[in-house]
Amino acid sequence: MTASAAQPARPSRRERTATESLLSVVLVLEAIVVVFGMLVIFGLRVVEPVVAFTGGAVLIVLLIAATRVVRYPWGRWVGHALQLVLLATVLLEVLAGVAAAIFVGFWIWALVKGRQLDAAKRAH
Repeated sequence: MTASAAQPARPSRRERTATESLLSVVLVLEAIVVVFGMLVIFGLRVVEPVVAFTGGAVLIVLLIAATRVVRYPWGRWVGHALQLVLLATVLLEVLAGVAAAIFVGFWIWALVKGRQLDAAKRAH
């Protein structure tokens, strides 16, 4: 008996859409930028260290968790809400808001281009 015959066949993985992939990439990149933003907010003493690190950690966890749910329509709304939270960082530090605005632009581009790619794939 061969080793492959003894193992049950693994179910095939669901194919991710282009929209899902692009949005996930943007969310992970935002999580990385939030790490640096958290350190900047801490270093500039904008808020207490506990607030800076706790807030940053919560936001990072939410961004990473959102990468798992962007495949659902409600998950994209979660991503939209997180974009608003990132934009709100302008209230803490202006340049954090500028970085957030750039990433919101990436989010919008990923949403539009992903839908275009998915539509093209369905057409062929």
